[in-house]
Amino acid sequence: MTAVNPRVASLLYEVAPGTQVDVSGWVRSRRDSKGGFSFIELNDGSCMSNLQIIVDADVPNYEDSIKDVTTGASVRVTGELKESPGAKQRVEMQAKTLEVLGTADAESYPLQKKRHSFEFLREIAHLRPRTNTFGAIARVRNCVCRAIHDFFQERGFLNVQTPIITTSDCEGAGEMFTVTTLPPSTDGKPVDYTQDFFGKHASLTVSGQLEGEIYATAVGPIYTFGPTFRAENSHTTRHLAEFWMVEPEVPFCDLDGNMQLAEDFIKTIVRRCLDECAEDMQFFNDRIDKTVLETMNNILEHEFKRISYTEAVELILNSGKEWEYPVSWGSNLQAEHEKWLTEEHFKQPIIVFDYPRSIKPFYMYCNEDGKTVRAMDVLVPGVGEIIGGSQREHRLDVLEARFQECGLDPEEYWWYLDLRRYGSVPHAGFGLGLERMILLLTGMQNIRDVIPFPRTPNNAEF
Repeated sequence: MTAVNPRVASLLYEVAPGTQVDVSGWVRSRRDSKGGFSFIELNDGSCMSNLQIIVDADVPNYEDSIKDVTTGASVRVTGELKESPGAKQRVEMQAKTLEVLGTADAESYPLQKKRHSFEFLREIAHLRPRTNTFGAIARVRNCVCRAIHDFFQERGFLNVQTPIITTSDCEGAGEMFTVTTLPPSTDGKPVDYTQDFFGKHASLTVSGQLEGEIYATAVGPIYTFGPTFRAENSHTTRHLAEFWMVEPEVPFCDLDGNMQLAEDFIKTIVRRCLDECAEDMQFFNDRIDKTVLETMNNILEHEFKRISYTEAVELILNSGKEWEYPVSWGSNLQAEHEKWLTEEHFKQPIIVFDYPRSIKPFYMYCNEDGKTVRAMDVLVPGVGEIIGGSQREHRLDVLEARFQECGLDPEEYWWYLDLRRYGSVPHAGFGLGLERMILLLTGMQNIRDVIPFPRTPNNAEF
């Protein structure tokens, strides 16, 4: 019985001893015995654990090959899977052939068998996926992406690809990257974008929401899943210039339905990662943040507490704590406030809703009080805000008034207003930053470490 090119994870946990196997991967370590044989720890990225391979001296070309089997080298080995006498592993492999596919210079290879700082590993992002931490992050990220698609597909949502290049500023903040083929102005005059490639000023998208609403109000519930861009000159551990967003949009839905969808969404992702990435999740709990598994179970065990923004502000004001950023009604909640609410006061995830209209974008549904909008933020222990969303303003007259209130030109959003002219319906949606979700699941402290190639101010390597 022969298994052709199985992954290491399959060999360690599924394939029966006695099976003839052919496996390839990268060497994590090699140690030689005085008895004339060697132990190779092989990893191919399919799981955290390594496959131990015993290479006897009678393997063809042993003397010539084994000297090139250094940390980082790639090899192909054929042999037999056997029960392991060691308590830490189910099986090991007895090699029959050994082929070195690619050598790695032992002196210059940056990833020696020791702990490296995350700052150092960011400088070698082309090699950091070979470490335990970043291999685990890649597997968890993959699991999250699969869970996202499955969650929406199983509920009848359509996946819609919204444009990366757009002429609409969804957030109205102006922090967008311009896309142009024109040379920079040298005479101080404004750039004439009518002469540009698209005939108007175009930018990289900050959100696919507005375009998503077009399809949601025609074909039913949809979700977008793609890269978004913010030209913020921010150097914090929570901001990136390029990141991935998941944005569902649901017609005939109000804020209550939106909040329930968001809660179900978060719990589904957490449950999938605990089930399918148990070894990696245990690693993060053991090596990165000892509260990771406790936080995940807290999310699964509680219904998300729902409180209004006004209630949240009152709790913060009456907390008796001194804040770096004092809060008052009408101001944004800061990370310290979100942390206190979720980790100290409620000790569980919460959803804050009905925010002041003065601090929220034009597209959010205005409440009858004239002061608040039907917005919501999902806050979780460990990360704070992980989802932001709202019921959308579907009333044409109110939306037109909001454009004027926010200083926006309605002619630039003529198509968005048309959606309210022709068969408008109540609808709602939210956005989840994929990297924020990975931070929550892994306990990592810097968002630059949970995206394969971080894009930040003064940094666009690889």
